[in-house]
Formats: sequence, C-alpha cells, structure tokens
Amino acid sequence: MSILPGRDWWTGLPPAAGAAVMATGIISVGLHLTGQEAASLAALVVAGALWLVLAADFTSRLLGDRGRFRAEADTPAALTAVAATTVIGARLSQQGWQTAAAVLLVVAALLWPGLLFNVLRHWRRRMPGAAFLGCVATQGLSLLAASLADAGHQDPLARAALAAFCLGLLLYLAALFRFDLREVVGGAGDHWVAGGALSISALAGSKLTASPVWTGTAHTTLRTVTLALLALSLVWYVVLLAAELRHPRPRYDIRRWATVFPLGMTATACLSVAGPAGVAWLRPLGEVLLWIAVGAWLLTFAALVAAHLTAGSGATGR
Repeated sequence: MSILPGRDWWTGLPPAAGAAVMATGIISVGLHLTGQEAASLAALVVAGALWLVLAADFTSRLLGDRGRFRAEADTPAALTAVAATTVIGARLSQQGWQTAAAVLLVVAALLWPGLLFNVLRHWRRRMPGAAFLGCVATQGLSLLAASLADAGHQDPLARAALAAFCLGLLLYLAALFRFDLREVVGGAGDHWVAGGALSISALAGSKLTASPVWTGTAHTTLRTVTLALLALSLVWYVVLLAAELRHPRPRYDIRRWATVFPLGMTATACLSVAGPAGVAWLRPLGEVLLWIAVGAWLLTFAALVAAHLTAGSGATGR
C-alpha cells in the first residue's frame, strides 16, 4: 500500500496511516512550545494536508465501500481518525484558531463513540499496542476540550474534559491487561503506544491542572496524577528504547509512525507539564526528547521513501 503520490494512491490507505498525522501534529505542538514557529507551522501544514487526505479516504469508504468501512472500523487503528483530529485541533487552538479547533472537537466527538464501541466489541487477549488507541483517542478529546475550555473560560467544557480524562485512564488499564508483552521485543512499531497513551494522558492532565476551574484538593490531585502518568510514560520510554536497541527492527512498516507519535507526545508532555506542575527540569528534558522525535520523524519518512523506491524499481524490473 502506497502513501506516495500516484493515481488514486490515497484510496488504499489503511487506518494505521492516521498515526502519521498524529506524529506530525504532535511534533508541531512541541515545536510551538519551544518557540520554533517556522518549523511548527511547516509541520502543521503537512499534518493538515495528510488529515485532509485521510478524511477524504474515510468519507469515500463510508459512502462507496461500506463493506471495507465496516471491516476497518472494527480494528483499533480506526481510532487514529479520532486521535489525529484532536491533535490537529489542539495545535489550531494553540494558534488561536478556536473556531476551527471547536469544529474538529465536534467531528472527533461524533466519530468517537461509534468507533470505540466497535473496537471494544472486538477486543481479545494478547493484543498489539494498537489496543491502547482507545485511551489515546479519549485523552485526545480531553486534551482538545481542556484547551478550548482554557481559551474560552468555559467551565462545563473543562468538566467534560475531566470526565474524558478519567475514562481514558480506565481504558488504558483495560488495554494493559490485554496487551501482549511479547510485542515489546517483536512489535512492528505500534507497541510504543503503550507509553504514548500515558504521555497524552499526562498532556491532557497538564491542561486540566492549569485550569482555574480546579482548586484546592482537586488541583493537587490532578497535579499528582499528571506527574505519576508522566513518570510512568518515561519508564515505558526507557524500556521500549532498550528493547529496540536489543532487538533492532530496521525494516519500514507503516506502524512505525505509531512509534514516532509516542516519542513526540512524551516530549510535548514534558514541556507542557513543567509549568503547571512546577517542575522546571522537565522543560530541558522535553526539548531534548523533542529533537529525538524530530529525528525519528525524518528517519521514518526517509525509510518510507526508500521502501517505495525499492518496491517501484522491483516492479519495473519485472
């Protein structure tokens, strides 16, 4: 399946391609937090263009190929549609484009219940890292809702964000019990979502912690939970990185974009948590992790191009 330009290339995209939007979008968010505006806007343009392509493909399947749509809607990767939409929305909110961000929140909220229900119905034992996308999509809604609530001082939206945050944590625990730990040493890339789901939870928690809606015990609890989630995500980061070094998997797979997303999300979570939690050293750590994520994005894109050039030359040779 190609994601390089060609005739009708976009009609063959699997749901897992949404991770490329998520990865590019969250790197744009992180670059904005570090003041790299030109690079951040460039990443936003790329992420937005990819999102439009995937939205067109999603609509095409919904209207013209219902059988394929139903089959793919049952897989955890389908939830990348929700997660990618919320990440783009969060970046637009950063830019001050609250109306556009609110529209994306509505779109994501409409997609979320049906896709989540279908995915949960087909959960099984020993699942890959994509099982954590239920948590990621739900925390994406929390993140975007909290961002909009903060920008517009909307207390009801902040409370809805808190509800999504709590549900996302429950979905993480449910996925953890079904996650096949053998994926850590043999997964194709989406096993990194085990840590990335905690990172986006911490990022959503940082937005809630920064909200004036929560004071006293509620604020202290949110801060503590957010720091605990970030600490656990950093533990996953170390474990997964060590496993990659011990068991290299250099071959390109589209699920590698689900590796880049947690790398960028962990970096962005560190940058975002530092202020509301009052832990200054998280910011320089986040900056280092962000450039690692940017490097991973570039390497993954280069591997994508190389893989398709090789496939193209092989087809020509035949």
